[in-house]
Amino acid sequence: MHFVEHGAGTPVLAIHGWTPDHRLMLGCLEPFFETRPGYRRLYPDLPAMGKSPADGIDSSDDMLAALEEFVDTQIGGPFLLVGESYGGYLARALAHRRPDQVRGLALICPTGTNVFPADRTLPRFEVRRSDGVVLDPGLAAQFDGMAVVRTAETARRFAAEIVPGLELADRDAMERIHGRWVLSAGPELGTYERPALFLTGRQDNVTGYEDVYALLPHYPYASFAVLDTAGHNLQIEQPVLFNALMGEWLDRVAESG
Repeated sequence: MHFVEHGAGTPVLAIHGWTPDHRLMLGCLEPFFETRPGYRRLYPDLPAMGKSPADGIDSSDDMLAALEEFVDTQIGGPFLLVGESYGGYLARALAHRRPDQVRGLALICPTGTNVFPADRTLPRFEVRRSDGVVLDPGLAAQFDGMAVVRTAETARRFAAEIVPGLELADRDAMERIHGRWVLSAGPELGTYERPALFLTGRQDNVTGYEDVYALLPHYPYASFAVLDTAGHNLQIEQPVLFNALMGEWLDRVAESG
């Protein structure tokens, strides 16, 4: 898989969601880690997304296997894991399969108990904050359906961090993978007993928050946050709270040894 890395120290593997590429994670995590030295951040493009070819990947099981191979070849030892949306679905599975290696798990607007959108419990979408910015029609068509905070700054970040991946995605391969989207063994294999963080948006009309809350019995050391005025772009709509909660999670990981 194609990947980008920054920094040195404890490895942090960041897994983006369905369709975008590594820039989604890099855009929200690099500003955060500027004040937290001592971490080696790895940002891969999932197969069929970004610059990573599908290479025969036909299912979420194949996606998970590709991530495990990436961990073995690029990391080897203990690491921290951050996943967003579908990347959070894969991250949950990776953490449960390698609990001794994954020393901490943080999830941003993750997929919850229901994998397919039609089955999810979703809140009513609404724009909670707007500065009246006028957008290019092409950008507006992609942005407006999930922009809970519709401002010039959130639109700028969406265009820089998310749109490039949307334009690179191999849609034919993704359609094939989508046909076998559910992990055959499921993500959870009991409980993950290390520090975890669940960040969800009160107005997230893509993955919601109720189905994510139902996962908590599997994560006895998890903080669960539902942020108002935040949708599926939570990391760019509530950056101050995002940084604060991520920092508290890193502190808990450090304290756990």
